[in-house]
Amino acid sequence: MYVLGTAGHIDHGKSVLVRALTGIDPDRLPEEKSRGMTIDLGFAWLRLPSGKEVSIVDVPGHERFVRNMLAGVGGIDLALLVVAADEGVMPQTREHLGILDLLNVKNGIVVITKKDLVDEEGLGLATMETEDVIRGTALAEAPIVCVSAVTGEGLTELLAAVDGMLEVTQQRRNIGRPRLPVDRVFTAKGFGTVVTGTLIDGELRVGEQVEVLPRGLEAHVRGIEVHKVRTELALPGNRVAVNMGNIRTGELERGMVITRPRWLKPTRLLDVKVRAVSDLTSPITHNMSVAFYTGASETAGKIRLLDREKIEAGEGGWAQVGLTSAVAAAKGDLFVIRSSRGTVGGGEIVDVHPRRHRRFQAAVIEGLKAREGSSEEAVLAVLETGGTMDLREVALQCDLSEGDAAKVLQELVEGGRAVLICGSDGRQLFCSRGRWKHLAEEARRLLQDYHATFPLRRGMPPEEFRSRLKTRPQHLEGIVGRLAEDGVLVAEGAALRLSAHSVKLSPSQQSAADAFLRTLAESPYCPPGDSSLGPDLLSLLLEQKKVVKVGEGIVFSASAYEEMVTRVTQHIGSQGTITVAEVRDLFQTSRKYAKALMEHLDAEKITLRVGDERVLR
Repeated sequence: MYVLGTAGHIDHGKSVLVRALTGIDPDRLPEEKSRGMTIDLGFAWLRLPSGKEVSIVDVPGHERFVRNMLAGVGGIDLALLVVAADEGVMPQTREHLGILDLLNVKNGIVVITKKDLVDEEGLGLATMETEDVIRGTALAEAPIVCVSAVTGEGLTELLAAVDGMLEVTQQRRNIGRPRLPVDRVFTAKGFGTVVTGTLIDGELRVGEQVEVLPRGLEAHVRGIEVHKVRTELALPGNRVAVNMGNIRTGELERGMVITRPRWLKPTRLLDVKVRAVSDLTSPITHNMSVAFYTGASETAGKIRLLDREKIEAGEGGWAQVGLTSAVAAAKGDLFVIRSSRGTVGGGEIVDVHPRRHRRFQAAVIEGLKAREGSSEEAVLAVLETGGTMDLREVALQCDLSEGDAAKVLQELVEGGRAVLICGSDGRQLFCSRGRWKHLAEEARRLLQDYHATFPLRRGMPPEEFRSRLKTRPQHLEGIVGRLAEDGVLVAEGAALRLSAHSVKLSPSQQSAADAFLRTLAESPYCPPGDSSLGPDLLSLLLEQKKVVKVGEGIVFSASAYEEMVTRVTQHIGSQGTITVAEVRDLFQTSRKYAKALMEHLDAEKITLRVGDERVLR
């Protein structure tokens, strides 16, 4: 399925042409019919002589409604640039042509309408003027067909030209991530909320759950129509009407995007490659306020130029666009920017979730160039800036299907340019070789600093390591495993250490530890407090399992603790229960130690308190 879109100046016969070709009046609003001009988007469809069925989007030509034109032109495969023979090229002809050029609409046909109103000389002049205007644009090689929608002359040739052009027009890809930019919302009697748009990037099925972005609303697909025919499945490239369940019409508006849940995250900052229109009267400047159009959405924002102070007519450059409200966009989407002067430029979105860049940084510009390059270079650029990423994240940020992304990642790993990491949940994680080298060096430095600061500790707790390394919790186990495999660190229980690290006590520390252990042996059931040791030395004895801490300031030797547990459990086994007082008497100790021991055994799920007594669990 393909989508044709009209473009051209007001009153040049776009809607009349559509009606002559299809028998459908695209002007649906009463005001459009009374004023004889298209105000908003109109829709029709057509079966070509070849049997191909195409959708048609008819756009308004008046300068005041260019914003409406932009809501419909983004999803077209083939443009019909309409120029009236009796008026020739007019201001909106040029602006619409510039927009088609910015949106990279390379397939198109120039239609000279109203040929019945001029003689051969007038028709020739209109044709020559149009050829001159399209020269140097994406439609430079477009065929020119002269028609009269009133007499029907030339319509057969136009249909044949459309058929021929579609033979060389690539169909919309299906990468499994359907997006429906909403260009119309209405209520249908007996059905409820309905939205329309051109489906891109994936298929949509009746019954599936969807998310409405950027607001994050949840809904489900109750029904789908393509050209007023109900269907269970809509494929990319179709103009579709979707009956939405669990959502009100008032919650939706033009510019929102219908998609599958939890993969597309709205954004207010974009990296873009921007190009100025060729007839720009004054340059695009840094921090210029613009209206930003992508898909069917319109948002105010500012454009920050990254590699120059201004962009003159026909020139290009790199920029960040900061938006006042979020848009649901993906890498590779095209955009247009306008100001009070009209359309000033447009281009392609390169990154939808970038960091804020400093201007005139060579590394930043090289990274942006890599992202727009080959799939391999784009994936590598994403891995360089994104750290450890899974397949789904890479595919999304590189505008690839997961299958294509997997092939590229495999080639990068086999070529030594990327590193494969096995995640804890079975997912494969990937990192560029350079990024992984940096991460390993940072991990080694963190552990060296930790060992220097806490020489008596076995190693750094994993969560502290994760926090300092600034990695995601779900990636930690995989990263630690790969670092251990590479010999960077050793994971020992709840501690991470460098392989060469071992705890070594100074003579004074060893003397203090030995003295403390002797005092515990001399008074096993009424031990002295642990204040004579520093916290690190006590932690070391605990790690070495030479002592057991049962409460604040109360530490037993390991042998005394094991004996006490055995005797307590034996007592309960023979008597059924035990009280704190009985524990105190059993070991000839004080209530403080007996109470701390039993509370510890409760916490260890060895005993269970029932009133004033304990039983075995």
